[in-house]
Parts: sequence; C-alpha cells; structure tokens
Amino acid sequence: MSDNDDRNQGGSGRRPLSLNRGGPGTVQQSFARGRSKSVVVEKKRKRVVTPQSGGAGSASGGKPAAKAGAPKKAESALAAKARELGLSEEELVARQRAIQRARAEAAQKEERRKTEEAERVRRAEEEQRLLEEKQRREAEEAAEAERKRAEAEAAAAAAEAASKVQPDDVAPARKEAPKPKDKPRKDEDGDADSLLESMGGRVKKKGAGGPGRATPEKTRTKNDRGRQKGKLTIQNILDGDEDRQRSLASVRRAREREKQRREQGGERDKIQREVVLPEAITVQDLAARMAERAADVVKYLMKQGQMVRVNDVLDSDTAELIIEDFGHIAKRVSESDVEEGFIDSDDPEEAKKPRPPVVTVMGHVDHGKTSLLDALRETDVAAGEAGGITQHIGAYQVKLKSGDRITFLDTPGHAAFSAMRSRGAQATDIVILVVAADDGVMPQTIEAIKHAQAANAPIIVAVNKMDREGANPQKVLTDLLQHEVIVESMGGEVQAIEVSALKKTGLNDLTDAITMQAELLELTANPDRPADGVVVESQVEQGRGSVATVLVKRGTLKRGDIVVAGSQWGRVRALIDERNQQLKSIGPSQPAEILGLDGAPEPGELFAVVDSEARAREIVDYRQRQKRQSASAAGTGGASLEQMLARLKTSESQEVPLVVKADVQGSAEAIAQSVEKIGNDEVKARVIHGAAGGVNESDILLAKASGAPVFAFNVRANKQARELAEKEGVEIRYYSVIYDLIDDVKATLEGMLAPEKRETFIGYAEILEVFNISKTGKVAGCRVTEGVVKRGSGVRLLRDDTVIHEGKLKTLKRFKDEVPEVRSGMECGMAFENYEDIQKGDLIECFEVEEIERKL
Repeated sequence: MSDNDDRNQGGSGRRPLSLNRGGPGTVQQSFARGRSKSVVVEKKRKRVVTPQSGGAGSASGGKPAAKAGAPKKAESALAAKARELGLSEEELVARQRAIQRARAEAAQKEERRKTEEAERVRRAEEEQRLLEEKQRREAEEAAEAERKRAEAEAAAAAAEAASKVQPDDVAPARKEAPKPKDKPRKDEDGDADSLLESMGGRVKKKGAGGPGRATPEKTRTKNDRGRQKGKLTIQNILDGDEDRQRSLASVRRAREREKQRREQGGERDKIQREVVLPEAITVQDLAARMAERAADVVKYLMKQGQMVRVNDVLDSDTAELIIEDFGHIAKRVSESDVEEGFIDSDDPEEAKKPRPPVVTVMGHVDHGKTSLLDALRETDVAAGEAGGITQHIGAYQVKLKSGDRITFLDTPGHAAFSAMRSRGAQATDIVILVVAADDGVMPQTIEAIKHAQAANAPIIVAVNKMDREGANPQKVLTDLLQHEVIVESMGGEVQAIEVSALKKTGLNDLTDAITMQAELLELTANPDRPADGVVVESQVEQGRGSVATVLVKRGTLKRGDIVVAGSQWGRVRALIDERNQQLKSIGPSQPAEILGLDGAPEPGELFAVVDSEARAREIVDYRQRQKRQSASAAGTGGASLEQMLARLKTSESQEVPLVVKADVQGSAEAIAQSVEKIGNDEVKARVIHGAAGGVNESDILLAKASGAPVFAFNVRANKQARELAEKEGVEIRYYSVIYDLIDDVKATLEGMLAPEKRETFIGYAEILEVFNISKTGKVAGCRVTEGVVKRGSGVRLLRDDTVIHEGKLKTLKRFKDEVPEVRSGMECGMAFENYEDIQKGDLIECFEVEEIERKL
C-alpha cells in the first residue's frame, strides 16, 4: 500500500478516487489563473446481473471470470463521459435519471391521449350506431305501415270482388285470390320493392332470409354493389360486412334518386301543354312556359350543337322545334299580341251609368279662355300664368249649384301648342270655342274649329269680352259661317252664348247650354271595372318624381292599382285633385294627378289598369323596344338613290342643336315642334333632347358633346349643373314665355343665313383706244357713255354683246390723277385686275353688289 493510501486511511476518513471502488471520493478541479478546488464525489455502483451458479454461464470455464470485469468497464465509461461533460458521475447519473423520468412521463401522456382518442372514437361510433338504428327502425315502421296499407287495400278489393260473385263461387274465389303478403301491391308512386331497395336493404320481405333482415346480395342495389356502406369504423369492422349500416346522408340521397327516377322514368303521365310562342323568347322564359327545367333546355340545345345560356334569345322557329321535341304544342303569336286586352271592349249597356261631361275650352291666344274658366271656378289661375297665357293643359272639375258636375280642360291658344289642342279635342265630349267679340275669328280659332271637327265633338261658341267697346258679336258669328260653324240664330245647330269673363255675365247661360248638350249626348260609363283613360299632361317634380295628370274615361282608379301609360308603368301611390287634396279613388270623367310611375309618359297616351306587374312589364318592354327600333330606323335612313341625294342635300344645310328642358312634357313637345318648323333648306334647328324636369348634369354633358345651348322653360338648373356649365362653357338660357324662346331661336337661325346679294347697274363705258404701259400693263382709254363708273366696283367686259370677263377695276384715272368716279360724257383710263385682253370697241359695264340680310 502506498503512502497516499496510508494517509487516506488515517484520521482524515477520506478515500482515494478510484474507478474500481464505490463510495465517496475527491476530484481536483482546476480553474483559470492557477486556482483549484477539491470536490467530494460519491459514486454508486450499478447493479450487475450475473448468471446463477450451475447455469449455462458457469458451465463454461473461464467465461464468468471474463464477465465480472464488465461493471468496471461501465464505471470507467461513465467517469469518462462525466469528465468529458465537466460533470461529476453523480450529476451525470442524476441527469440521465431525469431524462428517463421525462421520457416515462411523455410515454404515459401519449398512452393517455391514445386512450382518450379511442374513447372519443368509440363514443362517436356508438352515437352513429344509435342514429342508424333509429333510422332503421323508422324505415321498418314506414315499410310496415306501407305493407299494412297494401294488405288492407288488397283485402278490401278482395271483399268487393267476393261480394259481386255467387255464394257457390265464394270459396274458389277466395282460394284463387292472391295473398297480399306474397307480393307487395304496386301503387301510383312506385312499387314496394323499389321502396325497400331505396331503404338500403334494412327491411326485408317476410319469408326471405330471416325476420327483419335482408342479405346483402338481395338488397344491395347495382350502384351500391362492391362499395362499403356507411362510415368505416372499428365497430363496423368487428361486426362484419352484414352488420354495416348506411349513413343518414346516404339514405337521403337514395330517396332523392328514387324520387327523380319516379318523376323522370315515365311512370307518371307527362302533361302536354300549349305553349304561347312570341317572335323572340329567352331560354329561361321558354322553359318556364313549358314547365321544364332551364338546364334541360340548355342541355338539349348543346346536343344540337348550339352553345347557349338561359338568358340568350331564341327565334320563334328554333323555339317551336324545342317545344315539339319536349312533347308540347306550340302556339305562335305576333309580338304585338301582348297588347291584346290592354283596353277592353265596350261595356254592356246595363252596366253603364251617367257621367259628367268633359268640356275643352279652345280658342285664339288672349281671347279669355282661362279667364272664363276662372269665372266659372271662382278662382284666379290666369294671374299665375307667365305672360298672361296658358302654356299647358289644366284639368278642373266644377260643381254647379244644381249639383251637376262639369270637367273642364283648358288648352293653350298659342300657335306652338297645336298638338296640345289636338289632344284636348280628342279627350273631350264638348268643345267651347271662345272668340273675342272685338277681335273676331283668328288663326288659332280656325285651327281649334278643325280639331273639334276632326274629333267629331259638338261646339258651343262663347263670344267673350262683350264688355269692351267695339264688341261686334254679329260679325263673329258671320265669320264663323266660312268655317262651317252655323249658329242657331242662322238656322244651324251650334249654340252661341254671349259672355263676359271680366264682368261674369252670361255664365249661367253657358253652363245651361253645356248641361243641355250633355243630356243630348247621353254620356254614360261603367264605373265598376278597372279604369282606363287618357294622359292629359305629365311632368317631373323634385321630391314627387314623375307626376301625370290623367282623365278617367271608364272605371274607377284607386290607390295601389298598377297602371300602364304609354311606355311607362307603376303602382299608383297617390291621387291628388286640382285643389291639392288626397283622394282614395276617382271615377269616370274625373281628372287627377297620379304619383308612382317610373317616368313621365307622353301627353295624349292612353292609360289602363292591368292585373299584375308581370303584365305591365311585358307591355312596357314591347313598347320601348318598338320605340327604339323606330328611332334606329329613322336614324339609318334609306338606301335608294333619291334618299342618298336627299341626305347629301341635307348635309349641306347647317343645323343648330338644342337641348330643351321644360316644366311639363307637353311644353317640351310644343317647343320641339315649333323650333323645328322655323328653319329652311339652309339652316334649321334640331332638338337633340327634350324632356320634362330641371336641368341636371347629364343635360350639360350632352350639350357639351353636341355643341348645343340649353333652353330651360319654366325650370332651373341645380347647383351642380350650373357649376359644370360654367366649367364646360355651356350656355343655359331661361324662359318663361314660349314665344320669347321661339323668337330667340329664329334670330339665331337668321344670323346663320348667307346674306342675299343684290346687283345694281351704275354705268357703261366704251373703249376708244388701248395703251400699253410698261409698268402698268394695258390701259383702256374710255368714254363713259351712261351713268357713272366707280373705282373698286364690279365690271364686265362685253364684246359683241357677250360677256368675256367679269372682275374689278384696278385703276381709274382722269388724265394722270386717280379719281374715285367718272360720270357720263367724260373720258378716263381704266385697267382691270389680272386681265389685259382688251380691244378697241369693247364695252365695259359697271355695277355694284349690295348684301341684304335674309329673314325666315
């Protein structure tokens, strides 16, 4: 034993660090800068499993002795690894144990997670099994109920058949009667076998493979053969193939397939329909009329080589082939047939009741039409008219003291409103022709007579302004004879009443004449039917939208009715009379404003109530399509030589484009018609856009693109439109009297006319001699024989009474001085501009050209 061993075994109690011995020891650790530290290390020896005595290990001599050194090698390896990591053996062992414990805990967690996952899967499978079991029970109950119903029906049929035979034949009949249980009865919805098949084979017919269960070979359908049923779970695998159950989604799909098979399989008789076929129809609409799916129609067309969509339009021939191939009958109609029944035929006489007369007041401008109506209504509408003239139709109803009602239509008298007067005459029963006693028959009076005669309406002559000096009613009545208006005093049938709107005289006689004329006409209408009538006026108002003044001719118009007026339609939101009162309904011969249309209809258009919005859209779409086609046809022009020459001639003329906005549609129409009549072959005005409503930004943009001014009649531009007009340099002109607007257009067109050139003869000169001057050229020595010759005037050179040159004088001299003119009998020298072919004996004719402004 060495000295160190003796020292260590002494009183210190320390043991040397050794790999062969267990227990505590010391390790000398070295640090930087020569520092060192002794650390006590305790190492536990690993347990070494040695073979038992007498075993295989001890039987071979020398081998146990070799294995005894294995722990020593493990301890030395552990110590080496600890030195490599800078740890003691105890610390390395503790770390390894911690790692082992962590691994064991992770393994336990993974095991718990797998167990929980397996539990969740088991619970889900159990829930699925219970759900499928419930579905199976419901299917069995449904099949059982179907079977019992079939048995009951079969028994009832058998009983009914047995009751019809003789008593001797009852027993054989019962023997031969089929048992309901042998084969389920078929009904109109499908046979029981297919029902069982759609249930997935969960219920089996009695007597086939056991109670309540069918073998997979018998119940599995063709599409399901070879395919797993339901969700693949551990329970399904363990139970085997025969115990697999279908999911709820699979059952639903099978039922849906069975339903479609019954619908498309021909078991139900196909309904043959008569399909109304217009000239053009979309695929979607065609499918709806045939009661077929649009996808089937598209598929059919694709098989025919046509790639279409549901919104594509088909022509009538293609649509007819499709209808016939789908087993229906096509009934071709014209596109215009959509308007059939829009205005019904006349009503039966027993349904008609008396109605108030519709009276139109017509006459020349400023003859007192509106003032006469004001006197009847005891109001003052004329004071509110701009310029003292009526510029759109007013509709009023007056209630007389006797209780009778009269509807008045006040029409404009200005020449521009000829179309308005024509519409007023068409919508009227009686025409009151107002003629001023001091003015007599005027142009618009004659026009009003023609409108009344064209409408076949009786005339009552009201000779107005009897309070003025110089009133001569007899002259008025005499002048009317020239236009086939013969009053009663002259042997005719026309009533003539002398009135004064200012003094309110003769008004009772006028109302009596109207009432008597209405009694003679026997005016009746059926109020118990959908309303129809005529649009008197229309406009667009801010905050109210499109407002149309209508006059009901038949029926009763109520709030909520669907109305079609021209190419506009809508549901009536409000009915307002001339006193601005809300009404619930209006009857025959009653005027009112209606709100709710999608646009302002054209005045004079007929309106009627339809039964549905689809019917209204159908009519309006057809009318708008017709209007677009007519507009495009008018824009394209013809293809003949005459039409081509006419267009070439027209292209040489100058056009003034205009954008017109008015307060009502009738005024815009009157302005457009008036300004387009002003021009001639050289200049003309063309209204590119005329509508009711205020001036907006779209009007300014249109005027900018067309280079047109905007004429605003009784309307104003909004702020955005004004700012845009200033920015784009578009002129907006405001008018409140129509003839001011027409005069401005006329003046503009007259300024565009080329002035008229008028030639004035001033003198003759005869050439006596021709001189050739080097710097000037040829100069003619002349004598003025007639009139005067002026420098700068036009000249013609005549030779043998033939004009050989026309131009201007370059110089005019007397002796050596330039002079402005030379009079008759005096001699002078002349030279022509750019012409020198002059000879002795030629005659010079002098003239002046005067430009005169032209008028339209």
